[in-house]
Amino acid sequence: MSWLLNLYKTYESNLGVVGVVEVKHNDREFTLLPISHTTQNAHIEVDITEDGEFHSARVLDKNEMSTLIPCTEESASRAGSKVAPYPLHDKLSYVAGDFTAYGGDKEEPFAAYIKQLGDWANSPYAHAKVKAIYLYLSKRQLIKDLIEKENILCIDSDNRLVEKWDKKYETLYKERPLIFSAISGSQDSAFVRFNVYSPHRSLSKVWKDQEMYDSFVRHYQGLLGDEDLCYVTGETSPSTDRHANKIRNAADKAKLISANDTSGFTFRGRFQHSHQAASISYDVSQKAHNALKWLINRQGKVIDQRVFLIWGNEALDFPDPLEDPFSFDLGPLKEAIQKSKTRQDVAREFAKALAGYKHDLSSKSDVNILVLDSATTGRMAVLYYRNMNNELYLDRLAQWHSTCIWLHSYRKDDKGEYVRFLGAPATKDIAFAAYGPRAGDKLVKGLMERMLPCIVDGSPIPRDIVTSVFHRASNPVSMDKWEWEKTLSIACALINKQMEKEGFEVALDTENNDRSYLFGRLLAVADVLERRALGEETRSSNAIRYMNSFSMHPERTWMTIQKSLQPYQARLGTKGIYLSKLIDEIASMFTTEDFNNKALTGKYLLGFYSQRHELWKKNKTEDAAEASDHEER
Repeated sequence: MSWLLNLYKTYESNLGVVGVVEVKHNDREFTLLPISHTTQNAHIEVDITEDGEFHSARVLDKNEMSTLIPCTEESASRAGSKVAPYPLHDKLSYVAGDFTAYGGDKEEPFAAYIKQLGDWANSPYAHAKVKAIYLYLSKRQLIKDLIEKENILCIDSDNRLVEKWDKKYETLYKERPLIFSAISGSQDSAFVRFNVYSPHRSLSKVWKDQEMYDSFVRHYQGLLGDEDLCYVTGETSPSTDRHANKIRNAADKAKLISANDTSGFTFRGRFQHSHQAASISYDVSQKAHNALKWLINRQGKVIDQRVFLIWGNEALDFPDPLEDPFSFDLGPLKEAIQKSKTRQDVAREFAKALAGYKHDLSSKSDVNILVLDSATTGRMAVLYYRNMNNELYLDRLAQWHSTCIWLHSYRKDDKGEYVRFLGAPATKDIAFAAYGPRAGDKLVKGLMERMLPCIVDGSPIPRDIVTSVFHRASNPVSMDKWEWEKTLSIACALINKQMEKEGFEVALDTENNDRSYLFGRLLAVADVLERRALGEETRSSNAIRYMNSFSMHPERTWMTIQKSLQPYQARLGTKGIYLSKLIDEIASMFTTEDFNNKALTGKYLLGFYSQRHELWKKNKTEDAAEASDHEER
């Protein structure tokens, strides 16, 4: 229940933004819903005058359909043929009193709807807008007005609503009505939202009016059921056994809490009634679920319907553990990690950035990490949940990014240019490094979930993930050069994390006598030597082409690679003497017993990367020196 409690606390900490419309990066609107409210996609908007008369109507575009509507416990969970009207906005079959006059077969939906709306309109908490809408709908002429005054709905020759558009209706209508572009079913399924129009003053939209929210909430509070002990807060208040759906999006039917299976074994066998298993108050359920929906829209990461969410009860925004440090918005950290040269540099910069971040946080602002997914359309599960002190979380984050560390060059800056940074890779990038760029969302979300405990709890990285990345990095001919370079740096970061106690750096360790590290250095020198001899040619060197075989049978494969180097050494002449000597120097560091065909460990990739990086730096320095001499002459 702790995740529910913390979502409830988050709602209580953000009461000031309840009902305030925010816009996502894709221009989709979202808001922290008031209690007893939900969202629904509307298809038709009807304007009513303050005197309860029809004014106008229109079919809505897809980008303006999302509507905040009041709802009851019954309407929020209605399904199939069950009659459970929403209190104000609803489907045409509910809100149109003349529905049966145009082919409708049921009077019950409107009867239940208008009675419920009348109770609100005649209550002490009624708003003037509710009274105006109730007055108009009581006249039972909505469909007639939509047909005769606005041509929004269409009927056939028998005065019945057309269920599905067909070319045979072209004799009655010059063009296909817009309503059939907005809805996917028949016209009676069109969802209608109401607004109140005034020529004298501008009124806020009914579904964006804070006074309307408050009006229904106060009215509905008096209609709630019996009180019971809430297992979340420990207080006695009206309880509910109907909990919200539409958690991830407006079409999401999966629920986190459900006890409607009276014929199965959801709770039977141990309890006679669901509330004996767990009782949750209506207020807590509404606020916790509404906070969850808002947070997912605001800052959640959704991959194949799996939700990854990180938030604080008071300070909502925290650095995302699933991202790399280049994505963090922590002052000058982004620039600092580009200039850092060692893990100590990165750790120091993280400490500086997080110290300032901690200073702005309340000591009560805990961090919550939540992963949700659903196996069926009706049930959702909490796959992972952690609540921890903000300082501990930030320390764990800094530890991860300063130990699972290597030099990466696959990110772009604001100008679209590739930049280098020292740090840990993002979990999504690790997934693609392990399974390839065509990996499905199912694989990606599974790996991201498995990596969370490694970052947040300090657990070891699963061996199969490191092995998979290692084997792909050892097979460069199977991928494009850019993809291999990215996979290689990510593999080095994971291997470096595995060998955290040994403390490998990107900088070359010329004193390291580990056989895998030395073999990696040999491979790097062979690659650079051939690469320089090839000049403008873009084909892969023999060192790269034999890399996979080299990782499994280093002694045998090295003999093949060394023989193939001879023509390139001859082509370079005196320019290749340094590299030839370096090969001899590295080879002399082997003991007789270590120079064998035993498969290499991940350290060979570290040696390969570091040696190659060192040679590239040396080459750039020499080129710069030659250019300087040429200018002086």
